Amino acid sequence: MQGTLFIISAPSGAGKSSLIAALLKRFNLDDRLRLSVSHTTRAPRPGEIDHVSYHFVGEEEFKAQIDRGAFYEYAKVFDHYYGTSREIVESWLNEGKDVLLDIDWQGARQIRAQCSAVRSVFILPPSLEELRRRLIARGQDSEEIIAARMQKACAESSHYGEYDYVIVNDNFDESVLALHSIVLCQRLGVLRQESELRALYESLSAGREPA
Repeated sequence: MQGTLFIISAPSGAGKSSLIAALLKRFNLDDRLRLSVSHTTRAPRPGEIDHVSYHFVGEEEFKAQIDRGAFYEYAKVFDHYYGTSREIVESWLNEGKDVLLDIDWQGARQIRAQCSAVRSVFILPPSLEELRRRLIARGQDSEEIIAARMQKACAESSHYGEYDYVIVNDNFDESVLALHSIVLCQRLGVLRQESELRALYESLSAGREPA
């Protein structure tokens, strides 16, 4: 059974990373859901761990991997490169794992051009005022960077119509449940379960237990 590739995008400060972390913690007891760890050329932020938060690499190494076709998608954001490993994602999907990609709208377009079966979710903040409050609460960026992120958030939000689902992250717990529901919806599709359903039907028709 082939896994499903999920794209999760949002403007900075919408709560995307927190939602993904909560989804994995609360609803991944069977280990069927994996989060792809991106490569990036930016420096680690406080608390980030190499190969866990990101694969931190130099710009020359990143560009060499681009030339080798190693990335499923890549983009340059705020003067730094971000990319998704093609080999890792495809190996997980072939194992029947569902894979989450935490990428922006540019990367989402690249993925859609290569994979028609992808499902995409866009996370929006409830308001610009709340978005600014969340960015300030991080305590990581200067006023200039926050202003740039706010401006970029407005531009990014205009792409919500390109996605299959939109979640307005006003109530965090409800948003986590909504994201989990999207994953479950894909798992319950007939095509996704085709081989298992065929075996079940054949066993029911024969009056025996499925293998």
